[in-house]
Amino acid sequence: MTERLAVDIGGTFVDAISFDRNDRDISVEKASTTPEEPESGVLASIDKVGVDLESTEAFVHGTTLGLNAVLEREGATTGIITNEGFRDVYEIGRTNVERHAMYDIRYEKPESLVPRRRRVGVPGRLDANGEEVEPLEADAVRDAAERLIDDQGVDTIAICFLHSYRNPIHERQAANIVHEAYPGTSVSISSDITREYREYERTSTAVMDAYIKPIFGSYVDDLEGELTEHGFDSPFFITRSGGGTLTAESATEAPVHTILSGPAGGLIGAAHVGRETNREDLITVDMGGTSLDACVIEDGTPAVKYDSRLEHQPLMIPVYDIRTIGAGGGSIAWLDGELLKVGPESAGAEPGPVCYGQGGTEPTVTDAAVALGYIDPEDFLGGEMELDAAGAREAIQTVLADPLDATVTDVSRGVFDVTLANTVGAIREITIEKGLDPREFSMMGFGGAGGMFVPLLGREMNVGEIVIPNAPSVFSAWGMLMADVVYDFARTNIEALADLELENIETVFDELDEQAVETLESEGFTGEEITLNHTLEMRYLGQEHTVEVDANGIESTDEIKDRFERKHADRYGHEMADPAEVVHQRVRAAGHNDKPPLETNEMNADASPEPVGTREAFCFADLEVVDFAVYDRGDLVSGTEIAGPAIVREPTTTIVFHSDQTASVDEYGQLLITGGEKR
Repeated sequence: MTERLAVDIGGTFVDAISFDRNDRDISVEKASTTPEEPESGVLASIDKVGVDLESTEAFVHGTTLGLNAVLEREGATTGIITNEGFRDVYEIGRTNVERHAMYDIRYEKPESLVPRRRRVGVPGRLDANGEEVEPLEADAVRDAAERLIDDQGVDTIAICFLHSYRNPIHERQAANIVHEAYPGTSVSISSDITREYREYERTSTAVMDAYIKPIFGSYVDDLEGELTEHGFDSPFFITRSGGGTLTAESATEAPVHTILSGPAGGLIGAAHVGRETNREDLITVDMGGTSLDACVIEDGTPAVKYDSRLEHQPLMIPVYDIRTIGAGGGSIAWLDGELLKVGPESAGAEPGPVCYGQGGTEPTVTDAAVALGYIDPEDFLGGEMELDAAGAREAIQTVLADPLDATVTDVSRGVFDVTLANTVGAIREITIEKGLDPREFSMMGFGGAGGMFVPLLGREMNVGEIVIPNAPSVFSAWGMLMADVVYDFARTNIEALADLELENIETVFDELDEQAVETLESEGFTGEEITLNHTLEMRYLGQEHTVEVDANGIESTDEIKDRFERKHADRYGHEMADPAEVVHQRVRAAGHNDKPPLETNEMNADASPEPVGTREAFCFADLEVVDFAVYDRGDLVSGTEIAGPAIVREPTTTIVFHSDQTASVDEYGQLLITGGEKR
């Protein structure tokens, strides 16, 4: 077995990539997403890429299935079992109002995933140290399960008790009782997902897990069955939201960890490429058909956070710190009075943009790109799909241009300007607002629409260079081939640092290390294939939020304090005289897979490929329609330099840069775009 396969499902297309370790060949294909039967799109992409599943040594998969179930409110009917008197914790939350609605008198809190009638409290209590104050009442748990399942039609139950992060005994007892009474019912317990304090956030995370668990499990079972029928009998991995992968079996046990698995693949790949090419400070921009995802990579590591949100609901799982906006190729352009807006609604895969000719009537970013001349209607997806350029222009004219008394070109340019403004705002949140200067970073663009849009974005933000990697349209799938198997283990133990001995901290790390190694060894990793990374989450007494402190190689509590104060000063610009306290101890465990290396080529300074033609398109530097030289990327060898304006076409994407920009090809075959500085 020499082939590795990765498949990434997006909102519009399914991307597949295979790598043969023997002949070093990489094959790339796209197939349409099939929302009603997502496994069909996966199998179609595998069929197109031509991989032999019997000779495939590993399959890595990224999917938005769980995410879409939450966003579209199509998850399983969910119930909650919690402590008596606390069933409303999930709905009350922290009484927060979304920032954008703080002064909106018409604001209505979004409908809860679990209404009050499907939340039940039962007797039983642990104290803050995890000691039993009141035994769990088994009959009450059985009655709660009967009420939820028989009376309310619940398919899945989230169990979350107070202080279970200290001692999960009551949660596990309750889960066993439910399983015995109703063996077919899915159950999620909070302590299996996160061992951290904050009962509302733990409840929300358990609910999210339970909400998608039956759907995700059914999908993975169906897909695994189809793969087996086609001869696949090797490890099957799912990408994690916070980086790395986990086995499909582990993913079905806690699917909430995969809820942002699609965007994670691109970040894994970008971090790997950055480290291999000495570009360890990157801003990544993944622009697909439905959304745009941006993230910062510093020192070769994508930013990870442990207190994220999905819509208004908190999640206590490790996720990459990604900013997602509704700005993909399928994002719909519309008018709010006389104000042009783009997204967040998307045309998706069905019906798709107007130019797809599948019944779409609302103009999208892709339609604007066709109208501006960036996409060749006769060569979309390598000629597999002919676009209706006239239909796209007519829709833009009717829906947008006529009401604004403008031309199709002006309005299409406006669609890009609005998308650009939305994206710049998202990237400012993860750079400038955190004390980072985008001009000191390289920007890596990928995704189906990344090559077309990111050179314009990098130009707007004055980044040092724009990097378009090989196979950018399926780069997230490629990144999945670079993924290691990763698990996170954590323990909440809030104590003043001055009251802790180093031995106390090391004891907890030893216990977490033991769990981590045992988990990875059960999946076949041994010795040097396993690495463990220790961190502490710390804060000053009286603070609510924490900073993450590297705890590897610590030799004293004084050293911990020094590291914390430096990190606090870096983040907030100052230190404080208040006592420091430790809140969480974390271990990230990685089982390292064999990764395909980046191939290098000899640089050819004399390379001067001829364009395959020219095309009229709108240049954002000249602010008019001009002739763009058109090149095939396969003709651009390492050492090539091209002056803009130019369009570089690939079978699955298009790269566009403007008259004040220049592109060169490095030894890895990446396209590096510079120039276009705006002051």
